[in-house]
Amino acid sequence: MSETMSTNEENKLPLNGRRAIPPNYSNDEENEVPEVEAFGLMPRGFNPRDYLQVVDIYMFKEPHEINKQEHHTDKYYNPRLIVRRGQAFQIQVDFNRPYKPETDQFWLEFLMGRYPQQNKGTYIPILVGNVLKPGQWGAKIIHRENNSIRLSIMSSTTCIIGKFRLYVAVLTPFGILRTRRNSATDTYILFNPWCQLDAVYLDDEKEREEYVLNDVGIVFHGNVEDVKSRSWSYGQFEENILDACLFLMDKAELELSGRGNPIKICRVASAVINSRDDNGVIAGSWNNVYDYGVAPSAWTGSVDILLEYYSSKQPVRYGQCWVFAGVFNTFLRCLGIPARLITNYSSAHDNNANLRLDFFLDDEGKVDTKLTKDSVWNYHCWNEAWMTRPDLPVGFGGWQVVDGTPQETSDGMYRCGPASVQAIKHGHVCFQFDAPFVYAEVNGDIFYTRMEKNGTQVVENIDTTRIGQLIVTKEVGGDGMMDITEEYKFREGSDEERLALETAVMYGVKKQSIQDTTYQPQTDVDMDFQAQKAVLGNDFKVTITFRNKSRNSYTATTYLSGNIVFYTGVTKSEFKKHSFSAKLEPSSSSSFDIVIKSREYMSDLLEQASFHFFVTARINETGKILAVQKAVILEIPTLRIKTKGELVAGKEMSVIVEFTNPLKQTLENVTLRLEGPGVLRTMKKQFGRIPKNSTLTWEVKFTPMRPGLRKLIASLNSDALRHVYGELNVQIQKP
Repeated sequence: MSETMSTNEENKLPLNGRRAIPPNYSNDEENEVPEVEAFGLMPRGFNPRDYLQVVDIYMFKEPHEINKQEHHTDKYYNPRLIVRRGQAFQIQVDFNRPYKPETDQFWLEFLMGRYPQQNKGTYIPILVGNVLKPGQWGAKIIHRENNSIRLSIMSSTTCIIGKFRLYVAVLTPFGILRTRRNSATDTYILFNPWCQLDAVYLDDEKEREEYVLNDVGIVFHGNVEDVKSRSWSYGQFEENILDACLFLMDKAELELSGRGNPIKICRVASAVINSRDDNGVIAGSWNNVYDYGVAPSAWTGSVDILLEYYSSKQPVRYGQCWVFAGVFNTFLRCLGIPARLITNYSSAHDNNANLRLDFFLDDEGKVDTKLTKDSVWNYHCWNEAWMTRPDLPVGFGGWQVVDGTPQETSDGMYRCGPASVQAIKHGHVCFQFDAPFVYAEVNGDIFYTRMEKNGTQVVENIDTTRIGQLIVTKEVGGDGMMDITEEYKFREGSDEERLALETAVMYGVKKQSIQDTTYQPQTDVDMDFQAQKAVLGNDFKVTITFRNKSRNSYTATTYLSGNIVFYTGVTKSEFKKHSFSAKLEPSSSSSFDIVIKSREYMSDLLEQASFHFFVTARINETGKILAVQKAVILEIPTLRIKTKGELVAGKEMSVIVEFTNPLKQTLENVTLRLEGPGVLRTMKKQFGRIPKNSTLTWEVKFTPMRPGLRKLIASLNSDALRHVYGELNVQIQKP
């Protein structure tokens, strides 16, 4: 019977002329492993019970036991054994009688996927020896007692990452006897940043605790003048998240044999995190319409997104850059690759990667939205993953940029990275992958160009300092901000910066020279633009200041345009137009105030409450044009979170979330979310409406399971108001 079964199976395999074995993409699929593998005809009286038999295998897989403690995997909510590669772990094998090394022979087998092969690293037989060699597969007996032996097993430092099946095989004169398939002995093997021979080795313990073991992070958003932050729950240790992350590699069809290589894993993950062209995890939406999905600003962490994708296998709606980056960070930390979330303020999305963002002005000095294709994002989030780069020259290992937000295609798919941060800083953008694109995101110049009637372009202004002027991540061991701009670029205007730019141009980054265009900067009048701190729902004031450094009197025809923009710098609507004539006295400054009324902007407001002001002034006497632009972000009210009762593991406690509606209108379709990694699975509650000035209160009762410092994160989402967050650190005591 089994013979015919297997031949039918063989006929169905999708073989082609090039490979003898079908592609091996799935960590979940299995092959049948025979319990008795005969060497020939079995003699009549053969009874397997006469030989050494395995009665039980004990994996030491509880969080408090030696394996998970020594391998820093005790936080995973997963009943199976989880270990890191290149480091010894222990198991105990119980036989039906004492083991006799002189006559008995047994070995271990680790298998992965449906077509295990030794040369692909998916079939690993391990003989028991006397000594363990660092970084190589091996096993030795460290303790014998009655019918039991305890083994120390070493895995290879280049071993595949994923879930292995374990068998114990015993040799008899007539054939091999194997243990039965038992999922309780499945073993997950992860990357090991604690092991010097691993490609992801990180030598600082505090950094390992932050970049691998911390399950909460901070997303910095807002803009350069007004940096805002919010917490994000990575939740890489939560139930089923490890399986969901392994499933992503199956979904991306990464061959099992390539899963020991962090470069390959990052590259395929940057494509599968977004849904463009491969039905990946998150569908992006930047148009403020989130029907049949969750608004990007409502998510408080990655767990809900990954679990929904793992069960539905369909893209989860919706995400924007920090959501892609948050989920990507969970994936990397979960597999053991050190990772951090980065925010680049004033990030260039340069459509043709020529290091030049062109803003075209019409005759009046207003931006021509039809001609202007490039955009400056208020901020853009991506990730850095830590690894060696044996595929590049020495010196380009360390932090690598990986970006899951779909912006441009790379080798035909929406993905980006890994690109060496060091290579970007020095302009060595010839090294794979996608370094020119990242270089342009942090190094472009903004050209304000006026189109003359005859088609010639006149450059009115060049801004060389705005793009990538601040690049940050969360500090190690705290919630503060760490400025890492100098890791991406030399100081603005330094000789090294020029040299890095020349190197990038030499390696093929397109840079148009200024000689191509006529450019005469305006020198004798400066214009500056400032905005008062603006609170959502209130009026606020903006001020335009001219400084006339010449001895002439001038008049300036000034035009202010206020636009409601997506955080990507794309305009939704113009809500304020204001023009006036300014008299500029010789050698003096003059300021002009303009009041922005809340009723002018409230009806069209987008979720990030972000404005973009564009001011142009023409000096009538000389025909010169001054241009300045600025992003302004409204202060959004926060949620208040407090706790009631004792904060003790195993005891019920309650959390109260409060919010007061500050707007001059009723909020409709309000949804609250609350989560706390390691304390509380995400809770959601719908509220129909909150009238103006009234306060909503929501009490949640739950029982925290583990002691320690934890963070509660809440978000509020409604039709008129989004990006409302609150958080609270709670210290759960031991019972």
